[in-house]
Amino acid sequence: MLICVTQRKLCQENFLYRIQQLAQAKPYAVLLREKDLDLPSYEQLAWKVKEICDRYGVLLILHQNSTVAEKMKLTHLQLSLPALRAYQKGAHSLLIGASVHSVAEAKEAEALGASYIVAGHIYATDCKQGTPPRGLSFLRQVCQAVSLPVFAIGGITSNNMKAILESGAKGCCIMSEAMTCQEPAALVHEFATAIPPVFGSHRE
Repeated sequence: MLICVTQRKLCQENFLYRIQQLAQAKPYAVLLREKDLDLPSYEQLAWKVKEICDRYGVLLILHQNSTVAEKMKLTHLQLSLPALRAYQKGAHSLLIGASVHSVAEAKEAEALGASYIVAGHIYATDCKQGTPPRGLSFLRQVCQAVSLPVFAIGGITSNNMKAILESGAKGCCIMSEAMTCQEPAALVHEFATAIPPVFGSHRE
């Protein structure tokens, strides 16, 4: 199961066109990160990305902005652990993904009601320069510590995907390559065909 994480500043082309190219290839989800945007700008962009994702039947996951996710009647939301600790469920129930960086954080996220976990960073990545990767042993420990689906993030490629799955992860998140590769559809297909579905249909 593949989640494409956005970072629009990495794109050499129009960002929404890049999202369209990815969505056409049908990854499991697009995670709209864009941490630098203020709330109104983020919401404006989210509606545009949602239109594209809806067109191709791809799940849209928002990052941190629970009020926007509830307003848009989305089903999933990605939160940092501090944000998850402070999160209060609104009238619209959301499946929460938690970003964790230790086994203790993974256990805490599960106790706080997370539906899945994003664990990283596993391999060296330009996004985390100067911070050593945590490696496959860390990923295995997280997968063994919780009963939730675990997604690996950080330096994941189609070449190391087998090792990621063998460590117990149900899928992965990719950002840099998703935003910069020459053939987005080919990239998605490389990953998606190797990763089994976890949650079932998000259209339910």
